[in-house]
Amino acid sequence: MKTLFKLLLLFGLVAYLFFAFTKFSHHSDTSPCEHLNLTIADSAQAGFITYEEAERILRQNGVYPIGKRMDQINNLKIEKALKKNAFIDSVACYKSPNGTVNILIVQRLPLMRILADNGDTYYLDQKGNQMNPKGYHADIAVATGSISRKFARRELVKLGRFLKEDDFWDKQIEQIHVLPNGHLKLIPRVGAHTIYLGTTDSLSLKFRNLYTFYKKVLPQVGWNKYEEISVENVSQIVGTKIED
Repeated sequence: MKTLFKLLLLFGLVAYLFFAFTKFSHHSDTSPCEHLNLTIADSAQAGFITYEEAERILRQNGVYPIGKRMDQINNLKIEKALKKNAFIDSVACYKSPNGTVNILIVQRLPLMRILADNGDTYYLDQKGNQMNPKGYHADIAVATGSISRKFARRELVKLGRFLKEDDFWDKQIEQIHVLPNGHLKLIPRVGAHTIYLGTTDSLSLKFRNLYTFYKKVLPQVGWNKYEEISVENVSQIVGTKIED
């Protein structure tokens, strides 16, 4: 659903850009820019770019449009200035009637924070790239344990993307711990148990089984009854109860 919404948003933007270019490319507008319509996609999610930060970048690079003549505002220079920021993935800038400059920013969103045993500390984005936002903090899952950068790019990105696409699991999973053998143990926000995931194979089936266990078993016995719930084997769920 999220992917479909983004595709529709992108299609609408492309259609409008074509319309705006056709209508205004041959028209010299000497009126001043009075409005800045700045949109940051996925701003409701944990990210590092704010409206104020984007404005600061524009002012710092001398391309802040308010007050400038519309025909002297260079869309490409605005896009280039914003793209210099390491936390911005892409930018689209275009003008519309009534002295308005529109800017759409797609930011690099962190999937999780890495706190590896080898001392590596960074955020991992949706493409598997490292992000090092000094002074910033995002309320997202933390991955700990035996994490090499190759493992993070290959396995943790796969899990992180899956969690981000599901609102329930995105909120429920608080920590991902990588064991020395590369298997994964998850720590949820709610409940006294841990979740033994094993590898990242068959994620959809494993989490579907776990969700069924959450809905049918835990309400009957209590959320603090189990010490560990294993979904490593997709054909069964194994629960280890807390000893009395």
